[in-house]
Amino acid sequence: MSREFSLPDSLSLGDLQVFLARAGRVEDGSVRLIAQGKVLAVYVAVLYPSGLLDENPTVLGLRTFALTDAATIDAVVPVRSLVERVVRLQNEVTDATAPVSVTLPMEVYTATWAAISPPKGGWVEHESVDPGVLERVAKAGIDEVAEAIPSGTGEQIVQRVRSEVWGRPIGGLEHLPAGGAFAALSLGFLSDDAVQIYETGPWTRLSTPRGHVLIKRRAWSLLG
Repeated sequence: MSREFSLPDSLSLGDLQVFLARAGRVEDGSVRLIAQGKVLAVYVAVLYPSGLLDENPTVLGLRTFALTDAATIDAVVPVRSLVERVVRLQNEVTDATAPVSVTLPMEVYTATWAAISPPKGGWVEHESVDPGVLERVAKAGIDEVAEAIPSGTGEQIVQRVRSEVWGRPIGGLEHLPAGGAFAALSLGFLSDDAVQIYETGPWTRLSTPRGHVLIKRRAWSLLG
């Protein structure tokens, strides 16, 4: 198993830093890196159930990066530690076109969401959705959560509110929870391009040129 990966230039390193920084603002936890060959898949968690009674869907963000050298990686590391390494490497860059090697931080083994692997095949394409629809849903949900959760609120109430808001189906897209829109906006995946929707089993994927949102609905969810 490789302990480092090599990106083609500082521009790719900067893209990785921006993605991780956005993910860290949403969920300051862990990131899963998977590489088989010359493609690195970087998964981050936006929402996930915190217990058996939590009806939050699992919502993951995914960006892929080309590698200069083949690598074999499947590791879960702290977002903050990886960001610190990437920023340090950015400050050391002297040739913006030269490959940059990134060494992985120490792994963590407490991220329950990282044990869930989205399927690689079997995706069926559905009608696309305008990015403006997802942006409006995400911003309305953010405002609703902020209004419902005053400062000093206990963690249990916070989880309940977030589950209620982000687990709610989007009007006209009943198979898609609002948490998917929140992830797409928060991770910077929305642009002027239509958002492509794919499904397989309990999974839904939102894809844009900027990245992918992967959603796994709970088995007893009304969204199924």
